[in-house]
Amino acid sequence: MKWGGILSSDCEFPSRILLLDTTLRDGEQTPGVSLTPEKKLRIALKLDELGVDFIEAGFAAASKGEFEALKLISEQGLRADVYSFSRCVKSDIDSAADAGVDGVALTIPTSDLHLKYKLNKDRGFVLERTEECVEYAKTRGLTVEFLAEDGSRSDIDFLEKVFKKAVECGADRVCLCDTVGVLTSEKTAEMVRRLSDSVTVPLAVHCHNDFGLAVSNSITALKNGAQEVHVTVNGLGERAGNAALEELVVALTVLYGCKLNVKTKLLYETSRLVARLTGIFLQPNKAIVGDNAFTHESGIHTHGVLSHPATYEPISPELVGASRRIAVGKHAGSHGVEAVLRSMGLEVSKEQLTEILRRVKALGDRGKQVTEADLQAIAEAVLGLPRVRPIMLEELTVVTGNRVTPMASVRLSLNGRSITEAATGVGPVDAAINAIRKAVSAVEPVQLEEYHVKAITGGTDAVVEVMVRLRRGDRVVTAMGARGDIVMASVEAVLSGMNALLVDYEKLMEGGRVEDER
Repeated sequence: MKWGGILSSDCEFPSRILLLDTTLRDGEQTPGVSLTPEKKLRIALKLDELGVDFIEAGFAAASKGEFEALKLISEQGLRADVYSFSRCVKSDIDSAADAGVDGVALTIPTSDLHLKYKLNKDRGFVLERTEECVEYAKTRGLTVEFLAEDGSRSDIDFLEKVFKKAVECGADRVCLCDTVGVLTSEKTAEMVRRLSDSVTVPLAVHCHNDFGLAVSNSITALKNGAQEVHVTVNGLGERAGNAALEELVVALTVLYGCKLNVKTKLLYETSRLVARLTGIFLQPNKAIVGDNAFTHESGIHTHGVLSHPATYEPISPELVGASRRIAVGKHAGSHGVEAVLRSMGLEVSKEQLTEILRRVKALGDRGKQVTEADLQAIAEAVLGLPRVRPIMLEELTVVTGNRVTPMASVRLSLNGRSITEAATGVGPVDAAINAIRKAVSAVEPVQLEEYHVKAITGGTDAVVEVMVRLRRGDRVVTAMGARGDIVMASVEAVLSGMNALLVDYEKLMEGGRVEDER
C-alpha cells in the first residue's frame, strides 16, 4: 500500500539511502538504559538481520564492558559495518581499533557555544585536531565518519571548512549533527544543500527530536543531498531521542516509494526486542510500532476497517510484522465486538450480541478499561456457558530479600493436571510470572509482550492495577488484575490472559470434555 500519489513529483532521493543505527550508542544514552555485552549482541544481530548498513555499537573507550561489547559484536562477521563512537582523541581511536571495529564515528564540537563553554578552545583547535585524528584513524585501518557535534548551530562557513579538512585528511563520510534538535525543514534543506555541494564524500545527518522534527528533518535532508541518516529503534536517545528508525523507514517506503534494504516485516519484532532489553516501553500511540498503531475501538472505525482496512489504516500491519486488533470498550460497535468474539471461537445471535455490547458499554461508562478477558467473561454469562478456566492457581510462594535472589514456586492445575515449577527473577513479580510461564509453556507457549502497573488508591496499602498483553501464536489478548498485593495482582492478570487464550469454545459448545472450576 503506497500513498506516493498524494505527494509532489519533484521529490528526489539518493539511488541508495544509507542507514546508520545508533541504538546501541546514542540510544543507550537514554536515561535508565544500560545494556550488557550479551544484550547488545542480541540487538546488533537483529539490526543486521533487519538490514541497516552501519551499526554504531557503543563507545569502546568508555568502559571495559563497552570494549567487550564492541569486540564481541565485531567478531560476528555481520553484513553491516560495526562502528565505535570516538572523540577526536587518539586513545579513543586506539580503543576502537583494538576492539576490531570496522570504523569510527569520529566526533568533535564545531559550534562556538560548545567551543567556549565545553572545550574552552578556539576554532583553530578544531581544525588541528580534525586533521590529526582523521589521519591517525586511517593509519589504524578504520573507516571514518566524521561528525560535527552541534553542527546545526555552527557558523556555516566554519563548518564547511572543517568538513573539507576532514575529507582532505581521508574521512569517508561527514555528518551534520542536529545535537539539540533545533533544525526546521527549511534550515535543514538550506544547510544540507550547501554542505553536500562542498564535499566530495557522502553527507549524513544525525537528527534529535527535541521539537518532534527528527524524522521530517531526516527526510528533508535526504531530499536535498544527504545520502545517509542516523536512526535509533523506537526513537531512543538523549532527552527526547533521535530519529526513529521504524518511522523513517516506513515513511520513505510508503509515502515516497523509496527502495531500502530494510526488511520492514521485522520492524515490529525488532522494536519489541529493544523495548524488552532496554526496559523502555513505548507509549501506546507510538507511530508504526505502538500498541494502538493498528488497534481500533470506535464502532465507526471498526466497521470501516472490517469492510476494507484502508478506510482507517494508511499502512497494513503486515508490512511491519504487526497485526490488527479490535478493542472493546464504550466506543465499540457491534461489528467490532462480533469480530473479537469470533476470534475467540464464539458465535452469537443478534440478541446475544446486543446484550453483550450493552454490558461492555456499561463497564466503559464506569471508567473501566474493558479487556479481552472481560469480554470473554461477559460473553460466557450472556451465552450461559460454564465458567471454564484451563489454568487455576493452587499455590504460590515467593521468596525475596536484600540478600537472596527473588524466587517463586507455583503449583497450577492445567486442564486438570497438577504442574509445579519454580523460577527466579529480578524481583518477586518477575519471579512469579516466570514460574507461571515456565509451567504453562510445557503445554502451550504464551509470550508476555507488555506489562503495566499503576496504583489506583493512595498509601502503602494501595490497590494496584496490573495490565498485561499476552500472545499465543497470532492471537493477542489483554487482561487485568487489581489487588492490594502487586504480586497477586500480576498473577491474576497473567492467568486471566492465559485463560482467555487457552479456552477452546468450539470444543466446549460441541460438548467436548472440559474442566469446569466449579
